[in-house]
Amino acid sequence: MNQKETQFFSKHDPKILPKVRKATVGIAGVGGLGSTIAVSLARVGIGKLIIADFDKIEISNLNRQQYFTDQIGKPKVIALLENLKKINPFSEYQVHQITLNEKNIPVIYKDVDIIVEAFDKAAMKKMLIETWITNFPDKPIIAASGVAGYGRNEILHTRKVDNLYICGDEETELQEGMSPMAPRVGIVANMQANLVLDLLLKGI
Repeated sequence: MNQKETQFFSKHDPKILPKVRKATVGIAGVGGLGSTIAVSLARVGIGKLIIADFDKIEISNLNRQQYFTDQIGKPKVIALLENLKKINPFSEYQVHQITLNEKNIPVIYKDVDIIVEAFDKAAMKKMLIETWITNFPDKPIIAASGVAGYGRNEILHTRKVDNLYICGDEETELQEGMSPMAPRVGIVANMQANLVLDLLLKGI
């Protein structure tokens, strides 16, 4: 490592750093959840992040997503790549501007240790989870359910079903006129990111 890289990781626990640096994590969707997860995992120093999303940044995204006004109109994965490199230029980032489906998910994410689901739409969540469990039954998938609104921290939790982990309240659905809000989205996103570390570092 060069001097800057050494300094960047100087506050990391030396027992866990080698494992973190060798890890590859996939993120499917980079809206409020996914962009926040990516930023947290980049700050941790995950060795490689593989990220996919088809969408472009709109001004309404900025109330909860990790982008800036000068990035409006850019593909989210391109803008996120710029931001992650500014935060941590010492990790590797692979981005795909693409709509994920049953065919390309096993190709794009075949080398990850863990995948994190970060979609807004229930149908996409269901498709990703089913595709993942079918193709990679032994690899964890961390999903989110119930992130809308605000407050009610006490009902947020993580539930495990085999290699599927679900973070959120599993109750609150998006409603007309109810925008996802940054605090609750951020809490659930960081529950997901924290669980990534927990699973990667088991036994250390």
